[in-house]
Amino acid sequence: MQVSVSFPITDFEVLKSQLLSWVSRFNSCCFLDNHGYQQALHRQELLVAAGEVAAWHWQEHPANPWQALDKFIVDHRGQWLFGHLGYGLHQFIEEQLADEPLPADAFGHLSLVAPQYVLRCTATECVLYAPSAAAAQDAWQQIRSEQQTNDAAQTGSRPVAAVPVLSRAAYLQAIAQLRRHIRRGDCYEINFCQEFVATHVSAEGRSLYERLARLSPNPFSCYYKLGQAHLACASPERFLTRTGQQLISQPIKGTARRVLDDDKADADTKAALLASSKDRSENVMVVDLVRNDLGRICEPGSVQVTELFGVYSYPQVHQMISTIEGICRPNLSFSNIIRATFPMGSMTGAPKKRVMELIQAYEPTPRGLFSGSVGYIAPNGDFDFNVVIRSMRYFEDSHTLSFHVGSGITYYSQPEQEYEECLLKAAAIVQVLQAGASH
Repeated sequence: MQVSVSFPITDFEVLKSQLLSWVSRFNSCCFLDNHGYQQALHRQELLVAAGEVAAWHWQEHPANPWQALDKFIVDHRGQWLFGHLGYGLHQFIEEQLADEPLPADAFGHLSLVAPQYVLRCTATECVLYAPSAAAAQDAWQQIRSEQQTNDAAQTGSRPVAAVPVLSRAAYLQAIAQLRRHIRRGDCYEINFCQEFVATHVSAEGRSLYERLARLSPNPFSCYYKLGQAHLACASPERFLTRTGQQLISQPIKGTARRVLDDDKADADTKAALLASSKDRSENVMVVDLVRNDLGRICEPGSVQVTELFGVYSYPQVHQMISTIEGICRPNLSFSNIIRATFPMGSMTGAPKKRVMELIQAYEPTPRGLFSGSVGYIAPNGDFDFNVVIRSMRYFEDSHTLSFHVGSGITYYSQPEQEYEECLLKAAAIVQVLQAGASH
């Protein structure tokens, strides 16, 4: 059982930098940063996990993995757990979508870690959970002795060029084919993604995250590391959170570029997003899908849309976000909830099973951790998980870096505009890579 020790702080941004440097030295770590967004349903400002005292990995439990997962969570009730859900996990929820199972990337399909240290911080206080008070004091001394990182002026670096797996022509052709599926009635909306890959890259995952977060600080950002696999994520989107019996999902559908040097033009862009029939159509279809998913595990009549078409502004883009809530039926396990709701509707489409088949048929590479989720389970069983978008994955052993971007395709989609939306969503990542990595 861990003990907690509180430390007052007056230099929150300095501490964040020191914490990021410290946790990155552990074999596994998770750095969840809200970046000061005090929106409704705010959960944690900064939540950090380092090291591990126990871990559960999907690939180590070929027989009855869901049962084994729930047992691990029950056995570690009263402890913090951090981890991820990879997109390929869906094949173990729905019937197999292809003869060959989807491979996982180096993160694996699902992992949960009971960490050695947990830090829960606000702007004025940091609570450190450790095996003992002495260990907490020692860890705090280590953290505060870290040099504040500043890789903006990283020496010995060169730009990283990530190459699309799909050519522009192949992407446009795929969108045209998907629109034919929609016209035939196979589906109503599908999230189609493309991958960009860079090879022969030597980089620090922590530095990639720090530069990405500096350019695009978003409320569900994270740096996540398992062994030699690193995730730098600047996500604005929540997948699912639980507080007591309340479940809340907040899907995003609808994106517009910010006009940061012109307040009137920026306001006009935001208003145009709210009025866009295409974006509202995408958003409401995903809302209906999430309502259906939550309806499978929530008390009858409890599922409600508490916000529809909310438009929120972030450093790079405006986003259209809706909020769906429900009261979870009693005695449902974590796996019961995940199997009813994952993958998230904003990254699949409607109807979910059919669009996942089309995703597997048309996307040339597996998504891996992209469009999966990273988050935590609190000691009392509450949890909060993001949507892994606006992110880079760096695999240290193979010196490979990749990222995905995508958009929602409907009957009204124009292939060229969808391609441009992908480039918009990738803008902050491209800017980070242009700044270079060590070599």
